[in-house]
Amino acid sequence: MDIASNIRLVLAELPKDVKLVAISKTKTVEEILRAYQAGQRIFGENKVQELVSKYEQLPKDIEWHLVGHLQTNKVKYIAPFVHMIHSVDSMLLLKEIDKQAKKHNRIISCLLEVYIAKEETKFGLSDQEIYELIESPYFTESNNVRIVGLMGMATFTDNNDQIRHEFQHLAMLFKKLKESKFADNPEFKEISMGMSSDFLIAVEEGSTMVRVGSKIFGERNYNPDH
Repeated sequence: MDIASNIRLVLAELPKDVKLVAISKTKTVEEILRAYQAGQRIFGENKVQELVSKYEQLPKDIEWHLVGHLQTNKVKYIAPFVHMIHSVDSMLLLKEIDKQAKKHNRIISCLLEVYIAKEETKFGLSDQEIYELIESPYFTESNNVRIVGLMGMATFTDNNDQIRHEFQHLAMLFKKLKESKFADNPEFKEISMGMSSDFLIAVEEGSTMVRVGSKIFGERNYNPDH
C-alpha cells in the first residue's frame, strides 16, 4: 500500500466533520510530499527542531500542528508559523505561547492536554488543574492564545473498554467545560483524541480530530538524530 492509498482508506473511515492530522514525525520530506500530493494538508510533529526544518522545506499551505510535549524555551521557534499546539499542559506554557505569538502579531490556536491515561509517561492536566487554569486571571489576559478544545491520549493497551472509558471521560469533560466556561465561545469545539490504533473508538466517542501516523506512513523510523 502506498501513502496516498492509506490516506484514502483512513478518510473513508472518518465522518466528514472529523479532521485528519497526519502524524509525520520521523518521516522524510519526500514521504510528507507524497501525502501532500494526495491532498493531505494537516500534519503533526512532536519535536520542535524537526517541525521547523520541515516547515522550511515544504509547501507553505500546510497546516502544522505541534502534538508532542512542548518546553517553554522552544515555543519561540514555532510561534511564527504553527497553526495549532495540541499539548498545552501548564499555565507557564500558555503564557509563553501568548508572549511569543504577540511578538509575531498572531493568535495561536491551542488545545489543553488532559491526562486521561493510566500511564505515568503521559503528560497532561488533571480535571481540577484544567478548571484552575481556566479560572486563573492570567487565562483571561492571554489575548494571543485561542483555546479551541481539549486533547488526550489513551493508555497504550489492547483493552478497548479501558480506551473507550478514557475517551468518554475526555468527551464528558469537554461537554462540561463547553456548557460552563465556553458557552459563548463557538471556537471551543475540538476534541483531539484517537491515534492509528484507536481512532475508530475515539470517533465513536466524539473526537473531532484524529492523529494518525503509522496507518498512513507505515511504522515509524526511529532515528537517533531526532
